Amino acid sequence: MEKQYLLSEYIHPEEFEYIKKFSQDKETPFLLINLNKVEEKYDELRHCMPFAKIYYAIKANPNNEVLKVLNSKGSCFDIATIYELDKILALGVSPERISYGNTIKKEKDIAYAYKKGVRLFATDSESDLNKICRQAPGSKVFFRLLADGSGADWPLSRKFGAHPDMIFRLALKCKKMNLIPYGLSFHVGSQQRDIGQWDDAIARCRYLFTSLEDADISLKMINLGGGLPAKYLRPTPSIETYTKEITRFLKEDFGENLPEILIEPGRSIVGEAGVIVSEVIMISQKSTSDHYSWVYLDVGKFGGLIETMDEAIKYPIFTDISQKKLEELIEVILAGPTCDSMDILYEKFRYRLDKNIKEGDKVFIFSTGAYTASYSSIEFNGIPPLRVYTARF
Repeated sequence: MEKQYLLSEYIHPEEFEYIKKFSQDKETPFLLINLNKVEEKYDELRHCMPFAKIYYAIKANPNNEVLKVLNSKGSCFDIATIYELDKILALGVSPERISYGNTIKKEKDIAYAYKKGVRLFATDSESDLNKICRQAPGSKVFFRLLADGSGADWPLSRKFGAHPDMIFRLALKCKKMNLIPYGLSFHVGSQQRDIGQWDDAIARCRYLFTSLEDADISLKMINLGGGLPAKYLRPTPSIETYTKEITRFLKEDFGENLPEILIEPGRSIVGEAGVIVSEVIMISQKSTSDHYSWVYLDVGKFGGLIETMDEAIKYPIFTDISQKKLEELIEVILAGPTCDSMDILYEKFRYRLDKNIKEGDKVFIFSTGAYTASYSSIEFNGIPPLRVYTARF
């Protein structure tokens, strides 16, 4: 690590005191979500992009209290499965505020969503488009463009989307069906650090809008997908900086009269709202000449920290011990508790923890509100899924 990151860069001291007090009688590990922070991040994005419809990506954090907060703020919702659909409908969200954004869908699930009132579907293949035609007549369809995810900490390339020539043919086919070719979408990759990736994707949307106009197809919408960042160890520009540039890209290609704009934030809304409270199970060394101690936590890759795979996402990690000078810290290897050798969190990237850290000490992993509890395994090694609590502080 080039510098010692300070706890105060990630949380106010009073909030940290609340977390420590909250955790006193709780079994670790658990995830604590600050609902005030969820509201704050939603309001920030709404302020920065007032012209865009926000479709929160439920997969980032499907906690009911989080969804209730966002519903009360007027958010729309992006679903990936009918299970997420049932969850959000049960909270009273109308189907007009739901987008079925997964391009990989069973035909019976399309039929189920249509029966429940969903009329907005993503696609990127002829097979999926045919299913939508058979099971969701009259629906609006938007076509997902392929993006390579360059510049993202957690790329989403290859599996989703299609090349522009394929999208063009799908739109032509869609017009001949009892469907509405409505718009385009893309996803530049999760935790995207290169704002220019939106510029490239929007330019390709402009090209397809023009090409399809020549084929008498008038698209109405662009879905900007996700990719807006949360604050981890590596610094990123502010959401305001991202949205200002994205808005400029849109106006450069489409002028002041923009098409309908959708955006699907997940990480940027809930990431910084969460903290995982863990405990040190064991501290050991592999040999007498080993320079680095292994610190084993009671949470690991299978307990919700899967995005440490390849050390892609580097969470801010602190102990309950007050900030120390560099000479009072040691570099450690962090690993999880399970009987799987893949369950190593950080080995190449070395975190600095207090040299007097001991077994039983609590460890606080910040910015863990997104893609943790929803990734947590059900019963690997018999360990239950990550507990989730919500509060306002």
